[in-house]
Amino acid sequence: MYIIIVGGGKVGYYLAKTLLRSEHEVLIIERDKRKFDMITSELGAVALRGDGSDSLVMEEAGMARADVVIAVTGDDEDNLMICQMAKKKFGVKRTIARINNPKNENIFKRLGIDSTVSVTDLILAQIERHIPAQSLVHLLTLREAGVSFVEAKVPENSPVIGKPLRNLGIPDDCVIPLIIRNGKGVIPYGETRLQVGDEVVAITTIAKEDVLEKILSGETAKR
Repeated sequence: MYIIIVGGGKVGYYLAKTLLRSEHEVLIIERDKRKFDMITSELGAVALRGDGSDSLVMEEAGMARADVVIAVTGDDEDNLMICQMAKKKFGVKRTIARINNPKNENIFKRLGIDSTVSVTDLILAQIERHIPAQSLVHLLTLREAGVSFVEAKVPENSPVIGKPLRNLGIPDDCVIPLIIRNGKGVIPYGETRLQVGDEVVAITTIAKEDVLEKILSGETAKR
């Protein structure tokens, strides 16, 4: 697979290093001479010095034959422009853009960028895993479909412990396909009873996330 990475900073460098280990053909486009020299000295002749948003540089890089183009510069506008040019001018099938400002995610999606990666969101996801157990951890959100895949750990003092799932008042548009118990997966049924420390994986509409969180934490039972 031929993969072009635009942006030779730390993200682009380590991404290229990993992809090269997997025996992909990789080219990094980097305009900064210092970064370019460092990449070539560390990884060999896998870099092209130039502006990754310049069509002439793109042609020189052989973008028309690229399978994937990944834009990881520190500028969201540049990343968007690079991915759009890759798709529209050079016919690249898959583009991935780094987003520095999470607010730009919807714009990138609407303008046809295949995948986006927000460093801020990744860090927040890690932080969420260390906040109180009754809070939902978002595993995946499909905004266009209005659906979220979430995970929640049943807290020790939750009144739902020992009760069958069918009696918890879980909304119809919320499904619990998996419970992780003592490190093992359990496929639950209506009579399955929650235990302390269970990790509940649920598929729910975004509108009902709060309802599910309140059920698992026992807030609905307190009312």
